[in-house]
Amino acid sequence: MTQLLYIETFGCQMNERDSEIMAQLLGEHAYLRTDQPEQADVVVVNTCSIRGKAAHKAYSCFGRYRKLKAKNPHLILAVTGCVAQQDGAALLERMPYIDIVMGPQSIYALPSLVAAARRDKKPQVATDLSANFVIPPFLPSLAEGPAHKRFITIMQGCDNFCTYCVVPYTRGREISRSLADILAEATHLVSQGVKEITLIGQNVNSYGQKGAHKQSQGFPALLRAVAAIAGLQRLRFTTSHPKDLSEDLMRCFVEIPSLCPHFHLPVQSGSNAILHRMNRRYTIESYLDKVVRLREYRPDIALTTDIIVGFPGETDDDFAATMQILETVHYQGSYSFKYSDRPNAKAADFPDKVAEEIKSERLARLQTRQEEISLLLKQAEIGKAVEVMVEGASKAPGNQWSGRTGTNQIVNFSCEAKLAPGQLLMVKIEDACQNSLRGKMI
Repeated sequence: MTQLLYIETFGCQMNERDSEIMAQLLGEHAYLRTDQPEQADVVVVNTCSIRGKAAHKAYSCFGRYRKLKAKNPHLILAVTGCVAQQDGAALLERMPYIDIVMGPQSIYALPSLVAAARRDKKPQVATDLSANFVIPPFLPSLAEGPAHKRFITIMQGCDNFCTYCVVPYTRGREISRSLADILAEATHLVSQGVKEITLIGQNVNSYGQKGAHKQSQGFPALLRAVAAIAGLQRLRFTTSHPKDLSEDLMRCFVEIPSLCPHFHLPVQSGSNAILHRMNRRYTIESYLDKVVRLREYRPDIALTTDIIVGFPGETDDDFAATMQILETVHYQGSYSFKYSDRPNAKAADFPDKVAEEIKSERLARLQTRQEEISLLLKQAEIGKAVEVMVEGASKAPGNQWSGRTGTNQIVNFSCEAKLAPGQLLMVKIEDACQNSLRGKMI
């Protein structure tokens, strides 16, 4: 009998990919996705706890599902992701109406956990983390996610233990997938018409450096192998740790035509003192040297970053150093956040916490300047002809379409013809807005 599944996803691309996997796994057991949670037989909340605000959003949604559960006692409510791993069975003490609590390593067991929850009429908890965990082979269905572009998980977990971060505690230690499994998934996707693939992991730069799938050439070899699949038009990856950025990886931006000239390289702070307290294991000088080398290899590369404002002990001078990084690098965009204590993270016990009002003021200054820089970089594109991959029809009235450049800029453009997602075409840029470019198909 067909039943309905609703999934609410918070957080990163890893969570988005996990949600696609869970939907496909339940789909194999006659569950269809719905966008109406009140109609669902199973609701899955895929949570994020990397920042306090993200965790709060996840918790706040549980109240809505409690009301649905009261109306429909047969509804199965499952919680996964980092909050589930972090809090485990303690979630049931706060919210006894939850039926399943499972960590990221346990998502492949979702169908059996749903069956057990229905059969046994009691909560199921699956939050074990194993250093010997093997990411199962998986061939995705195009029924989940866009047909022209997809994420492929190449690794999960992290061994870096940055002092602000919960990932090693919620996703476990670093585990790489086998090269064969990744290539099988990528080949399957391209054979089904996918044009763009993004390889994802907590630190893709260190792929294949340790464990059962250790390789002599690591991530650059994986990029070259995936790029060699006939029919793949664009290749991307995220996220990277600066300390593991190699010269070989930089050369890939010259040697692999399908590798998009966009690199997300989190800096977190412009101050060496703060970077040391964060346990980032690079200096700002070494970071900037790698930026220079990247641009020598690929002058048109677009750089984006992550920045944490108000880390414990951050002085006015430390923050000024971070503001200077914006001026030196000129990022296309940045994801910036106020520091918040996270459970188990070492920095939660650090003294010298920065006052909330100071964090807010610093974040506002940084984001304002970043918006100015982002707009300047977009304005520099006016008059250029750029290659765009079609995403779909734009929300704007008329014959308007939306796509992305290789540098990951959104472009809204006019075209009388009927287009399909995944098409590559040339667009002349005519105007720049804060969050997108505007143009006309050539």
